Amino acid sequence: MTKQFKMIDLDCANCAAKMEDGIRKIDGVKAASISFIMQKLTITAPDDQMDIILKQAAKVCRKIEPDCRIEPIQ
Repeated sequence: MTKQFKMIDLDCANCAAKMEDGIRKIDGVKAASISFIMQKLTITAPDDQMDIILKQAAKVCRKIEPDCRIEPIQ
């Protein structure tokens, strides 16, 4: 399943690329991309693992940009 999330306080395109690379390395992630311009994260992964993957993705993002958060798109 592919889901999109809003990136909050993502300030750097280079950081977005590093986050994207880190998220792709998480077990279960089939694909991941971050659009710095749209401030959007797209993850393709099994639906039953999405919550765990999202928590790990948030950790990856905070390591690179401590103020960055991932939120569901309303």
